[in-house]
Amino acid sequence: MDAQGRGRAGDDNVDPADQWVFDPNTGNYELRLDPAGQAADRPAGRKAPGSRRDRKNPADRGGDSDTRPLPTQRDRRGEARDGGAREPRTGGRAERRAASRGTTSAMASGAASRRRPKPKKSGKKKALYWTSGVLGFVLVAAATTAYVIYQQLDGNIKKVDVGINNDAVSDGPVNLLVIGTDARDGKGNTGYGDAGSVGHADTTILMHISKDRTNATALSIPRDLITDIPNCPTKQKDGTVKNVPGEQQVRFNTSLGQEGRDPGCTWRTVQKLTGLKINHFMMADFNAVKELSDAVDGVEVCAAKNINDPKSHLHLTAGRHTVKGEQALAFVRTRHAIGYGSDLDRIKMQQQFIGSLIRKLKSSAFSSPSKLYDVATAATKALTVDTGIGTASKLMDFGGDLKKVNLNKITFATVPVLDNPQDPATVILDKAKAAPLFRMVQADHALAKGKKKGAKAPVKKAPAELVRVDVFNGGGPFGAAQETVDWLQNSKAARLSTNAGNAPQKVAKTVLEYAPDQADQAATLADWMGLPKSALKKSAQNAGDRVPMKLTLGKDFQGAGEPIAAPTETPDGVQNVNADDKNVCAK
Repeated sequence: MDAQGRGRAGDDNVDPADQWVFDPNTGNYELRLDPAGQAADRPAGRKAPGSRRDRKNPADRGGDSDTRPLPTQRDRRGEARDGGAREPRTGGRAERRAASRGTTSAMASGAASRRRPKPKKSGKKKALYWTSGVLGFVLVAAATTAYVIYQQLDGNIKKVDVGINNDAVSDGPVNLLVIGTDARDGKGNTGYGDAGSVGHADTTILMHISKDRTNATALSIPRDLITDIPNCPTKQKDGTVKNVPGEQQVRFNTSLGQEGRDPGCTWRTVQKLTGLKINHFMMADFNAVKELSDAVDGVEVCAAKNINDPKSHLHLTAGRHTVKGEQALAFVRTRHAIGYGSDLDRIKMQQQFIGSLIRKLKSSAFSSPSKLYDVATAATKALTVDTGIGTASKLMDFGGDLKKVNLNKITFATVPVLDNPQDPATVILDKAKAAPLFRMVQADHALAKGKKKGAKAPVKKAPAELVRVDVFNGGGPFGAAQETVDWLQNSKAARLSTNAGNAPQKVAKTVLEYAPDQADQAATLADWMGLPKSALKKSAQNAGDRVPMKLTLGKDFQGAGEPIAAPTETPDGVQNVNADDKNVCAK
């Protein structure tokens, strides 16, 4: 099977889509590997689906190139990866044999046996028709069609050994790195600007799925973000491992391709940037957008104004449109005719497209076995994964683990950045907004704004000059109490704060003890320090005017000014949108 082409299994005259039949007992289509023509093996009333339509590949078009190495970076070009795939397995034709029975009872027994419904397949053997917890377009297609992949498209899956082999299924939160590379090599990828691109991390989304699988957050990482790339061990074709030296203060997108870096380098870079431990990665090229949008008969997008981008060749009038193939690719690549013409505006286009694609997959993409097969083929043709999910069965288990997340519980957000004063073509991390955002995701909190139902009215806060507190060090680093007092006095104008030295005993969690008549002071201090409700300990008796509250810093203390607990609401100024929002339009 050609990794870039569509494969067939079994008899050359059998379309794989025709092997799917509707099971009235389960209400699902199921794969039947019986050779064509054996209608007797199919339960009564079950019909074979029609054959899939032939499709034409759209012509390649030119486009822009936005990968510009910084002056301090070297510009070595890597070699194209091999894209070979295995040949599909073929199955023999089973012979149907029947024996005559001489008694009526024997005939009845045989008939009853044939009418007995087949036992339902286990969860691992069912087609995952819709895993709404999946975010990246590659993951949506791969996870939802995992059973097809398992049976017929396993040879299409390409994998990279990044030196980290995690289990396909995890009991805790899951962090999936979805990478869209700008590699121009490969069938259908030529003609998009920089023909010599080694395949950088052009689009990167870190998808976090909560431990209880009730929500997911997708963080888009700007490709022009200036960051540090750590040392990266990369496995060579001969089996040896080459350590690619890290670099400081370079573009994020050079974490892939540049100097021979593989997806494991992007993996390690994102971990260092966000503090989130990644479980798996999925990478796709330009063909993923074209093929998947064709497979679902187009994706609906919205433009708030006329768009005419000569670089990406996107031409749309204001309003809603259904795009596919080259036009879909132009939509996710365009930036010059929208917003400020930056990569941040392009990210919004990509988020709109992916959200709409997920809705299309959920609503109608799997209306027939033929459509299901088309989506599976489109996904696996351009899909590259890590070894932890590098087989069809593992990929199927991974997709099944994420299927509980509802579409309206998926939130897209963009890592907050600032203009780089040293280089207007790049951006730097907005640490004031990014730090609480990362901590929020690390704590497995869903991105949500607004008051929660049943929330109590906030306690009135005391002014800074009335906040009186003794600070004890009960588990923080040496000097933590004095550091906190200095911060309270100099940054918050809380002049009545005092260093009380070491606490009588070590504590794991920071605790604030206060009296009922100090509730307003406690509310102010808790807000400053980001204390969770569990950290507040209220006494039974009032304290009086000159008795201070008691703040004991625990092992969870990270530094003066650093919140003790992760926020529970999206920090102000962080761009975010719900995946189920149909009113998002490019401006």
